[in-house]
Amino acid sequence: MGRSTSSVRALPAPPGAAVRLAQLDQLCTERGVPRTRQRREVFATVLGMATHPTADEVVEEIARKKRRISRATVFRALESLVELGLLSRTCHPGRGMRYDRVTELHHHLVCMRCESLTDIVHPALDALRVPDTSGLGFDVTDFRVQLRGVCKRCREEERNG
Repeated sequence: MGRSTSSVRALPAPPGAAVRLAQLDQLCTERGVPRTRQRREVFATVLGMATHPTADEVVEEIARKKRRISRATVFRALESLVELGLLSRTCHPGRGMRYDRVTELHHHLVCMRCESLTDIVHPALDALRVPDTSGLGFDVTDFRVQLRGVCKRCREEERNG
């Protein structure tokens, strides 16, 4: 398979948590959504995680910090943050729904061994032409590319194992 790595790069770090939390406050005010402690805590937790967590991983991280928020509240808060455009959903084979703190167009490297997701930016992927699906009655509103393989860490563990 041909590889063009000259313009593949990691996604730059998103704005700091303080900026993103201020965005949450502003959007809640603009849209008449209650600014709850729980929603803010869930968002701050996701922003502090360097991964693309599942809802259960967010619940575990909040519990690890000795905070008390019910699992159902975490799920509702995550979905409201997606609706506000502050998080996006991403699917992972075998792991189900995960949440992404980066909402700008980007793509993922998916390790099929350890199930990690790595954000990447590549102009050729951004420029892919989406096929006309109107004949199927489907309107494409967004796309993200997943490149599946094995990450460096898993390959090294295999060599050393």
